[in-house]
Amino acid sequence: MTVLVREDPSSEVVAVSLQARGGSLFEKAANAGITNLLARVMVRGTPRRTALQIAQRVEDLGGTLEASGEAETAEIRGAALAVHWEALLAEIADVALRPTLPAHEIATERALVLSQIQTRADTPFPRAVDAVMADLYGPHPYALHRLGRAESVRALTREALLAHHAALYRPERLVLAVSGHVPSRRVMAAAGRLFGELRAAGPPPVPAVTTPAPRTEPRTLEAPAAQAQVLVAYLGPSSTDPDYAAVRVLAAVLGGGMSGRLFRELRERRGLAYSVSALSSYRTGPGYLLAYLGTAPDNAATAVSGVLDEIARVRAEPASEREVARARAYLLGNVAMDRRTNARHAWYLAFFEVVGAGWDWADRYVRALQAVTVDDVARVAGRYLGTPTVVVLRPGAGS
Repeated sequence: MTVLVREDPSSEVVAVSLQARGGSLFEKAANAGITNLLARVMVRGTPRRTALQIAQRVEDLGGTLEASGEAETAEIRGAALAVHWEALLAEIADVALRPTLPAHEIATERALVLSQIQTRADTPFPRAVDAVMADLYGPHPYALHRLGRAESVRALTREALLAHHAALYRPERLVLAVSGHVPSRRVMAAAGRLFGELRAAGPPPVPAVTTPAPRTEPRTLEAPAAQAQVLVAYLGPSSTDPDYAAVRVLAAVLGGGMSGRLFRELRERRGLAYSVSALSSYRTGPGYLLAYLGTAPDNAATAVSGVLDEIARVRAEPASEREVARARAYLLGNVAMDRRTNARHAWYLAFFEVVGAGWDWADRYVRALQAVTVDDVARVAGRYLGTPTVVVLRPGAGS
């Protein structure tokens, strides 16, 4: 098991992130959502404490304890006053290694997850995002949201959750990261004592994934909504690909704040958008670049054309030195702001180590961003901005 410690004497808080290599990337349609449901139930009881007792114990430490399953990993995360770091680590070890998965807690968490799935289906923007991800990735597991499908979540049994826990919580699949006012040698010793019962069972599995098959025909959905949602997506590189930093700068040139091309042209000059942005992702497999625009229903078709025109323009008219410099600064500021807290430092350390990118990925990413040139942005625009996957969600009565 890998243990990473970041000492921060200036902070009176400690944060812990325990991440297992798993998540929806490793799931199939039949068990979609199993990692997230398991994580939620794990913090709801151990032989030592009930769910209420766990919550009370963590509150006594001045902290929090949560868990969730994501696309690439399952995470148990906690924070507390630094003086209580060892007690917090003991609680995390207890729920990670000895969850009882009580049947009534499974039922409670299942109901909450099903409610979240329904809320995404009923909320215009998440529904549109889920639709464009399904169309962009096709048979690839990234097409499914980490919450899973209602049918698969309903069908998950306690036995399936127990088996999934046994497969996930093995030392070769785990990274424990601790950040805060802690003594690193004592943390390492405590981790060895608390997690010493773990036994390796072989190398971590490699997800058997299919190649994405993006839909090229635009799709229109209807749902109760006040405005139309326009989403235009492209497959991009993984976060370990040499092109990754340049694609992030390209996304920021298009939609990074109020200086991005989409904002200036479609919102400020043409008045087509209520909101506009361009997004990308941390993925070990094929990533994405997603341009989003919210607009009046009558302007939806014009807005789609406007987004596609701006994407064609960034291919034909490469970004200027000033645009690239601004985009780099925008992204560097985002990274710096995101890593202000010990909780985020712990997450970065654990996540990128467990997915194989290396615990120092964020520092290398910063250096890569600083090195991105105008020619790099022009090159990746030509490489990745090919045939788009387009989803438009319009107001209507559709389900």
